[in-house]
Amino acid sequence: MVIRRGGLGDVPRILEMLDEAVAWLVANGRSGQWGSSPWSESQKRREHIAEMVGGGTTWIAEVDGRAAGAMTLSSDPHPYVPPVDEPELYISLLVSSRAYAGMGVGSGLLAHAQQEAERLGVGLLRVDCYAGGEGRLVDYYRRNGFTATTPLTVGDWPGQLLERRI
Repeated sequence: MVIRRGGLGDVPRILEMLDEAVAWLVANGRSGQWGSSPWSESQKRREHIAEMVGGGTTWIAEVDGRAAGAMTLSSDPHPYVPPVDEPELYISLLVSSRAYAGMGVGSGLLAHAQQEAERLGVGLLRVDCYAGGEGRLVDYYRRNGFTATTPLTVGDWPGQLLERRI
């Protein structure tokens, strides 16, 4: 796996990965995380992803030359996340292609986020995620070295804020 800088040219592939994830979640009865409609069909969601990619630092994990995952880092969290009184690196997007499930793509991107935080001299890495679905995603981040801190509710979406000290 190779991790490279991403950019606006990667937005179509990122949307494709999000669509794959939504289809997989729906097929497994877990539409609460990202809904049941493909992200690429929503103008608002397409614009949101383009804004995240354009406003942060995007990293693309490639396997055999094909984009297998994407992560966007920012110095600012999402508006619904409580701020902190120290510099942080915030994972505002993490998605991997279902075609590469179980190959460590997401974990590789999370390890890269830690390396970026170290390189920048930032001592805090944070992320929020869907807390429903029996907490599977929260457990995933815990397995990757994060500690759950603050529960979040955005509308009817149950979330969990997690952090990792660097």
